[in-house]
Amino acid sequence: MNEIDAYLEKVPEPGRTTLTKLRASIRKLAPAETTEGLSYGMPAFKYKGGLVAYAAFKKHCSIFPMGSEALGDLEAELTPYRTSKGTLQFPLDKPVPAPLLKKIVLACVARNEAKAAAKKRR
Repeated sequence: MNEIDAYLEKVPEPGRTTLTKLRASIRKLAPAETTEGLSYGMPAFKYKGGLVAYAAFKKHCSIFPMGSEALGDLEAELTPYRTSKGTLQFPLDKPVPAPLLKKIVLACVARNEAKAAAKKRR
């Protein structure tokens, strides 16, 4: 069992099912070379740097786009959720809608690719 599976095993329902679905969705959206690991004790995806992390808490789940720019352009779509500079909170039993998750993940991928390209030019 890997560390992500071990984390998810400890999450009580309905959060475990919600995060398991979230994880599968992110895997499909992220580039094939994306890796998984723990970051600050939370499951996280890495692609040319930190991409997105997620976690369950007592009363909600959260997704943490690594880099606050990912949420900046989505303000109107985020109104049903509790947000802060770097997190989007959602109910334990209701995953982030697929179209919104896709926008967040693809924004993080684009940001990391741009940063990697800028480093190469230096």
